[in-house]
Amino acid sequence: MAVYSIAQLGRRDLLRMAAMLAACGSSSARLAAAAALARTPDQGSGPFYPVKELPKTADLTRVAGRAGRAQGQILNVMGRVLNLAGEPVRNATVEVWQANANGRYTHPGDSNPAPLDTNFEGAAVLTADADGRYRFTTIKPAAYRAGPSLMRPAHIHFQVTGSRDRLVTQMYFEGDPNNATDPLLNSAGRKELLIAKLTDPTPEFEPGSKVVIWDIVMDKG
Repeated sequence: MAVYSIAQLGRRDLLRMAAMLAACGSSSARLAAAAALARTPDQGSGPFYPVKELPKTADLTRVAGRAGRAQGQILNVMGRVLNLAGEPVRNATVEVWQANANGRYTHPGDSNPAPLDTNFEGAAVLTADADGRYRFTTIKPAAYRAGPSLMRPAHIHFQVTGSRDRLVTQMYFEGDPNNATDPLLNSAGRKELLIAKLTDPTPEFEPGSKVVIWDIVMDKG
């Protein structure tokens, strides 16, 4: 299956990504080191893995052939895919899928009455570069009801495939009040590794957007 490669990003995009990672003092690298390169915990793929072929794009806020843009808080999500030895997982395939800003997936199985967003399909596939770097633009998903007394916190699903293994996980957001009561998140032995922080962008990024730096650590990659 052909996938979108980070190599297809423009020079400015790559410089901007590198600058952001460096500006955080390689905060993602420091976090990985602080965690002793603990493996990113597994999380279920959930019932809403896309049934259609995933679009090959690094910008989930736009749908090909449509002039509009997705509703919601714009996020610039980036990081590195590493193995337990700290080596980059070169050319890893990174699949992402998520709910929209109303908490609904673009999936026929989602019976949530919240409205769909015609400018947001909520899924993509891309390829990390030779240094394991990945990057995409999306919107912050909303929490949604998953049962009579269960609200799932906002999260983005990841399925990362290297040459030797695969990891299915979910990235959550710091400060979400639903994190404390979510059984899936709290079943993770190191749940703090799944929670990412939103930070303000540097001037090179879109005004009003947020930046999320989140490294993913696999076994062998």
